[in-house]
Amino acid sequence: MKKVCIWLICTILFVITGCANTKKKTEAEKEVDTFTNPLIFADVPDVDVIRVGSDYYMISTTAHMSPGAPIMHSKDMVNWKIISYVFDEINESPKNNLEGGNIYSRGQWAASLRYHDGLFYVFFGTGNKSYIYTAKDPAGKWEKKLVIDEYLHDASMLFDDDGSIYLAYGARHIRIIEFNKDLSGINREGLNVEVIPAEPKGLLEGVHFYKFNNKYYMTFIWWPEGGIRTQLCFRSDKVAGPYEMKIILSDDMGYPNHGVAQGCFIDTEDGKWYGMLFQDHEAVGRVPVLMPCRWEDGWPMLGDENGKVPQVMEKPVKGYNEKTELVVSDEFKGKKLGLTWQWNHNPDNTLWSLAERPGYLRLKTGKVVNNIFDARNTLTQRTEGPKCSGVVALELSHMKDGDRAGLAAFCSEPGTLTVVQENGKKFLIMTDRGVEKARVELKKDKVYLKMDCDFTTDDAVFSYSLNDKQWEQLGGKFHMIFSMAHFTGNKFAIFNYATKNAGGYVDIDFFRYDK
Repeated sequence: MKKVCIWLICTILFVITGCANTKKKTEAEKEVDTFTNPLIFADVPDVDVIRVGSDYYMISTTAHMSPGAPIMHSKDMVNWKIISYVFDEINESPKNNLEGGNIYSRGQWAASLRYHDGLFYVFFGTGNKSYIYTAKDPAGKWEKKLVIDEYLHDASMLFDDDGSIYLAYGARHIRIIEFNKDLSGINREGLNVEVIPAEPKGLLEGVHFYKFNNKYYMTFIWWPEGGIRTQLCFRSDKVAGPYEMKIILSDDMGYPNHGVAQGCFIDTEDGKWYGMLFQDHEAVGRVPVLMPCRWEDGWPMLGDENGKVPQVMEKPVKGYNEKTELVVSDEFKGKKLGLTWQWNHNPDNTLWSLAERPGYLRLKTGKVVNNIFDARNTLTQRTEGPKCSGVVALELSHMKDGDRAGLAAFCSEPGTLTVVQENGKKFLIMTDRGVEKARVELKKDKVYLKMDCDFTTDDAVFSYSLNDKQWEQLGGKFHMIFSMAHFTGNKFAIFNYATKNAGGYVDIDFFRYDK
């Protein structure tokens, strides 16, 4: 009898334990198979996404940063990895090299990503010109296919069933033009029509152009007077129109006056549909948002059944658990810079090195400048919300008088933690929009600088250490902003520039990131 009782008790305990483990497993699986919007809490605006088989590819705006136009890959539409950039540099004028001016708020914008007959295509404009690049392998080298000596704003390509290739573009007044079928240029005898000449009133841009079930669709951001950013869709039986209009999303996700808008439609292999748009999130930048797409009476309606973007929802494709990493730590031990790094404007490749001192990034000063906005070779990564932190270790023994090196919250109104050499002495200075707020003399030639960002308040604080253990805040809180003067979110920026004589350098031991 005792043996029976013991067996029965063990069985009950086994069942209870199994149920508990099953519950934990189910909760864990549920967490793995869901995601929270914003999809990426970082500056990844103007997204365009396509599916090729079971692979998803995304492109985004990087404005004045180089390399530019990042190509990202995903298997589930949720977790993304940068696999390449469309270009290393753009050389339209000396301003791309910070000579005689700059290209802040310009550069690469609102690219269109397409796949057709075994080839990937990217179209983008810079404010001066427009470009088409192609690649057989999106993770490989992209080749410049066509340069157009005019800026075609926020454009989107469409490869039609009969071989025709169209481009929709514009702000307020939207045109559709036609390319030569070999993409050697614009077909001056082809279609050239203004399709939405007057209505609706208000900002209208960011077109994405499609053909579904023999109908032509264009989707835009619209900002009605007195309203929020809204997503519109136009459709027609003919490419040249006439087009009818419908509002397909108007939702700010509880973030007042910041409507989710401008983006694309994507389907899965099993026939589900989604929309990827973005939302302005102040200092961190413009963040991508993923949502369901419901086809109703031939219209692609975005959001849930109530037209709202879900805060939490199931992944479009389950079973992939890799995490998005667009900001990473780096000990600079490789032969190439990691793909998450970008230079402000084109770099001067003669003035930085990973080889001169292996395990360190060396930044040399070049031309003499007055401020960080004119400095070549400022190296950046994104910041991420809701909170994040970055630490950089600097070795300073080869600085010259007038040199300035350090860590910045980089945007049009930056905050900086800067090592300044003056009359043979080194000082650490915290500045707020160029105004000195605090300084301390440095007695050592190695210093650790830290920036902590809180995007729930858009405040950052700067600290320093001489041993990477004890930290001292310098200056007060720095309030970060988003401004159209740069049109990008705040970046971690490592910089070194000369204000008196070129030729000094600093060595960066590491950049450490924490989220």
